[in-house]
Amino acid sequence: MTPPTSQVMRRAPVRRRLAVAAVAVLALGLAVFAGRNTIALWQMQREIATAERDVARLSEQQKKLEELAERLRNDPAYIEKVAREEMGMVREGETILKFPSQPPPPNR
Repeated sequence: MTPPTSQVMRRAPVRRRLAVAAVAVLALGLAVFAGRNTIALWQMQREIATAERDVARLSEQQKKLEELAERLRNDPAYIEKVAREEMGMVREGETILKFPSQPPPPNR
């Protein structure tokens, strides 16, 4: 026996609504998942860009330090300059005269 047509007509909208609701829930779930992944990807790209800038900066710093080390190994005039200016060293028999950088305040 087949159900009357009115019952079949009522079931069709219910099934359609369930199908639409299921598709909507699935679409919402995919949107949330894709949104999170997009945000994570964007953050990773920012971190990579920052790391690449750091690598470039550190590579330049390393190059300068290698050049400085080479100068310190092979340039006696530079070694003397560093010893005099940064370490306050003098040759035997030299006298150092130091002058104040600012005049003393007047006495009252």
